[in-house]
Amino acid sequence: MDIALRNYLLGFRNRDSGHAIENVVYFELLRRGYDVAIGKIDNMEVDFVATTADEREYIQVTESMNSEETRKRELAPLQKIRDNYEKIVLALEPGLDRSYEGIKSENLMEWLLAD
Repeated sequence: MDIALRNYLLGFRNRDSGHAIENVVYFELLRRGYDVAIGKIDNMEVDFVATTADEREYIQVTESMNSEETRKRELAPLQKIRDNYEKIVLALEPGLDRSYEGIKSENLMEWLLAD
């Protein structure tokens, strides 16, 4: 959703930066040529399932991976997916670990600038 339109309709909410960074990732995935959908596994949600004709990525987006609670919440749906496609958590603060059992943790800003 366009952030300006959202702010107009709902009023400005400074604490809502999580949705703003999800928007940035969504539009960047579209720009990179992916078809983008939201994933569901059991009662959990995967922020983005990005696919092309020969590629698929599962992506979670969060502000920070520094707290144990956030790590568990963001990693849980990705850990339930049993295929071998790439699984990534993008965060403004990715924490110290670059991988959690094969799930990549990447800095959002670096990911945005990589392509």
